[in-house]
Amino acid sequence: PHTITLHLTFLRRTSVGPARFSVRDAKLGKRTSTVHISLTQGSSDARSTAEPSVVGYLTQSNLSTEQGISLPTPWTLHPPPPPRPSFFHSLKPGTADDDDDDGDKNWMLSPPSHPQFRKAAHRVKSYLPRNGQLEPGMADEWICFAQQPGEKFTQESLGFVADQFPQIVEMYPGTAVAADTTARGNPQGGIEDAEEEEKKNEKKKEKPNWYPTVLLNLEVKKCLPPEGAEWLFVRVRAKKIENGRMDLEVVVLDEGGALVAVSNHVCLILGAERNMTRGGGTGEEEEEEGSEKTSKL
Repeated sequence: PHTITLHLTFLRRTSVGPARFSVRDAKLGKRTSTVHISLTQGSSDARSTAEPSVVGYLTQSNLSTEQGISLPTPWTLHPPPPPRPSFFHSLKPGTADDDDDDGDKNWMLSPPSHPQFRKAAHRVKSYLPRNGQLEPGMADEWICFAQQPGEKFTQESLGFVADQFPQIVEMYPGTAVAADTTARGNPQGGIEDAEEEEKKNEKKKEKPNWYPTVLLNLEVKKCLPPEGAEWLFVRVRAKKIENGRMDLEVVVLDEGGALVAVSNHVCLILGAERNMTRGGGTGEEEEEEGSEKTSKL
């Protein structure tokens, strides 16, 4: 009943509107089964020959009944993140207007970067290190759902979590949108003055970047509790950013520091004007739609 691996290739842009999923058994087995899935847009006719926008393979298993050899490894996050937040029980996860995070000395609430373009960011609250990210090309965050009180992360939402993180490029000084996530006096991505800088950027009419995903892989390591998880930790890291293309490694941990999922992306770096809808709208909806489709697979 659980997806343990997901491989997606994004062939074409998606847009807000109807979409058709086609599912085909690739291999059915006792321990794992693999299905091929494709997402197509452009026609409501089931017999349509429209080209798919996304194709992928999902491997299904039962994480609750898995058996086999288990061995410890020395793997750990390096460099280690700041101490886990102290506000887990003082904040009310899932409330959109409860922004009182002053009680934690290591983490602070981050306003979404270019929320008018990236609507999916409204779905979560993101807390970044108060003193800035530990090094360039890497970002840590704690996230919880923001819109529905009591909403929790489940196995089905891990795809969304693996695609919801601070944009690495925007944490480098000198990029068009670096001021969104760079604190005064800290060029490594602190957010002390993020809101003020966002206002300045709007006045300058700076254009946000668009980071279309070419390929996404996800491996789920463990089950979340049946009731879900209020908070998850996400670390995203790029090994090389060059010629408008980058790799991303995403690591997801639970509140106790246990490894929940790992994901790898190949992304392009383009101007936001490249993500304008064919119907005259903005690309903000397309980016969100793509993320939500990923989370439902």
